[in-house]
Amino acid sequence: MTTVTRHNLARNSRYITWLISDTAKGLASALFSFAIPLIALFVTNDPAQAGVISAVGMTMRTVTTVFGGVLADRHRRITMMITGSLVGIVLSAAFTALALTGALTFITLLVIEIVLAARTGLFDIAGESALKEIVPDDAMGRAQAANQGRDALLQLSGGPLGGVLLAAGAWLIGAAMAACHVIAATTAWMLQRQAARTDATPHAAQETDASQETDAESSETGLVAAAIAAGRPNAAREVAEGFRWLFNRPDLRSALFVSTIINLGFSSALTTVVYALQQQGQTPLTIGLLSTGAGVAMLVGALFAPMFVSRVRAGTVIIGGLGFATVGVFGLIPSHSPLILALVLGAIVFFVPAINAALMGYFMVATPTEKLGRANSASAVLGMGAMPLAPLVAGVGLSLIGRETTLIVAALICAASVLLAISTPALRALPAESGWTAHAAQFAIR
Repeated sequence: MTTVTRHNLARNSRYITWLISDTAKGLASALFSFAIPLIALFVTNDPAQAGVISAVGMTMRTVTTVFGGVLADRHRRITMMITGSLVGIVLSAAFTALALTGALTFITLLVIEIVLAARTGLFDIAGESALKEIVPDDAMGRAQAANQGRDALLQLSGGPLGGVLLAAGAWLIGAAMAACHVIAATTAWMLQRQAARTDATPHAAQETDASQETDAESSETGLVAAAIAAGRPNAAREVAEGFRWLFNRPDLRSALFVSTIINLGFSSALTTVVYALQQQGQTPLTIGLLSTGAGVAMLVGALFAPMFVSRVRAGTVIIGGLGFATVGVFGLIPSHSPLILALVLGAIVFFVPAINAALMGYFMVATPTEKLGRANSASAVLGMGAMPLAPLVAGVGLSLIGRETTLIVAALICAASVLLAISTPALRALPAESGWTAHAAQFAIR
């Protein structure tokens, strides 16, 4: 009789270093995502123009994410993390300079949104894919739940912090972003050094830590060698392979279609709320505090996420959580007070950590390492495919049909996604965490 020891994430130094790097990068993105729509509204005083900036940025991120997956499968992923953060430092410094010189206009905001979105699309997939090389499959659900807790903290702090910084000056947003990217680049470099030390460790010592059984060099440089051996790399062919593999997996593609629709509905609703509050004359700090309620709810939800993913079928977690959130979107329609809106937003996002932990955890377990970059990018493109429409729906909707009607449209989109999820057998069949490996093996493509 043998005893299986659960992998201890707290003792996995590579995971902790990766988490710090990814968190710093995430805070930079959270600050900019919060600030750019408000800055655009202050500069143009036109929700439609602000919506155009956000829509173009989301479109650029979606397009570049496709090629980011190819890069993540071709090159060393940790090196890509370092490069992406260095690019982020340069772009954040440029935004700071524009703000300090009073050069923020519709055009300059559009340009900086495009280049920052391109940086995210090209480099961030590598960081997400690197997690599979750092955390073993039997701990992936808990790692994703921990990541959701981290995201909740970013949600909790990003809005208020962004509001304080923006109230003092837009340039402070850029300075804070640059500092975050410095931390992200430094810790990614440390992660690379840790991988190098792991490579130099004798095999017997490596067996003491399950997180080190798959080292970065063998997984990353091996992918490049395989690509070279197969012939001249072809980005279009590699992108097509990623999408083809994903669409041939019925256990994964159904969830992605649902994600596309629900993301459009949620994003349209939340953007409508933010735009409407700005047009009502609410301060950036007040708008930022809206995310506090959502952040607290996500943090509490993240505490329960490991229990949900380990004890409840993933299909039930996903469908039930989306249904609960959709009811909350309908609750936004009659709500106008910032306090009430914060409470409703908190209810909407409570099950989001469990939903994401189930979806992302199973996806990481089910996807082979050599395809993870392209599969991640294909998943992101499908998940974000309709999101560029969200700021346009919000901006144009507020201008033409008003706040309440726009929120009704967003809520109906969310409801359609829940009905699709309920009617999809492959999504309903997803098991709890302990059954992920065996369930995924049934759909393995040889």
